[in-house]
Amino acid sequence: MTDYIQHIIEPHIQDLGGFQARRLLPSNVLTLVGPFIFFDHLGPAVFPPGKGVDVRPHPHINLATVTYLFEGVLLHRDSVGSVQEIHPGAVNWMTAGRGIVHSERTPDHERSKEATLHGIQTWVALPDEHEETDPWFRHHPATDLPTWENAGVSFTLIAGEAYSHTSKVRTFSPMIYLDVQLAAGTQFTLPGDYSEQAVYSVTEGLQINGVPLEQHRLAVLTSGVSVDISCKGDARCIVVGGEPVGKRHKWWNFVSSRLDRIEQAKRDWQEGRFEQVPQETEFIPLLEEPQQNKEQPM
Repeated sequence: MTDYIQHIIEPHIQDLGGFQARRLLPSNVLTLVGPFIFFDHLGPAVFPPGKGVDVRPHPHINLATVTYLFEGVLLHRDSVGSVQEIHPGAVNWMTAGRGIVHSERTPDHERSKEATLHGIQTWVALPDEHEETDPWFRHHPATDLPTWENAGVSFTLIAGEAYSHTSKVRTFSPMIYLDVQLAAGTQFTLPGDYSEQAVYSVTEGLQINGVPLEQHRLAVLTSGVSVDISCKGDARCIVVGGEPVGKRHKWWNFVSSRLDRIEQAKRDWQEGRFEQVPQETEFIPLLEEPQQNKEQPM
C-alpha cells in the first residue's frame, strides 16, 4: 500500500433476496474499522411494479444496525414495536443489545410503481459494557443531521463527531460516519482524528492524496494520518471509523465479544425465544451455513 493507506478492500457481491449488495466489511483482511463490523452498499436496484425488498424477520445481538439511504424507501418493523419508513437522508439506528428481531420491506404504496433502492447499511459493534443493553430503535429525519458546505464540498454527519460538529444520533463509542459529496474539481482534508478510519468510494473519480481510488473500494487509512480527498468530476464518498472496541466474533447476523453468547443466540432463535415482530408471520430460519442463505439479513 502507501504511507497513508493500509488496505484497499474490494467488495464481495451478496444476494439479499431480489437485489444485490456490495459487502466491504467484514473482509478477509479486516474485520472492523473502529466499531464498524459490517458495511454493505445496497444497490442501486430497480424493482418493477409489484416487486420490492422483502427481508423477513431475523435476529441481532450485541450490535446496532444503521440504515442510510441515497434513494428509495424502506419500511422497518421490529420486536420492540417500532414501525418506521426511512427516506433518503434519514437515519434508522437500531440497538440490538441483548436481542432484537426486525424486518425490512418495500412499503406497499411503493410497489404500485417502479421502485428504486440505493444506500448504505452498517453494523456497529457495541462496547463490552453495553453489549447486553435493552434493545431500542430511533429514527432521525434528514433535518436532524448536521450538514455543511465548504469550497464546493457538501458534508452530512450521519453519526459521531467530525469537524467540530456532533450528530444527534446516539452512539456508544467515539466514531465518525460521514457522507461527503464533492463537486467537480474540489477537495477536502480528512484529519486523522480517530485511531481507525476508512473511505468508501460510492462513485468513480475519487483520489486520495492524488492517487485514484477505484469505485466501490474501501480504503483503510493509516492511523493518525490526514489525507486530501479530491475529484475531477462530481463524486461521493462515505467515511467511517472511530476508536476500536476490541475483538469481535461474527456468525450470520450475530456479533459478540463472546463466542458462547453467539452459541446461545443460535439456540434462542432456533427454539423461538426471541421476541416476535408485530404484524409479521414469517422469519428467516437459522442455517448451519449462513453464507449459503440467499436472503442475507440487513
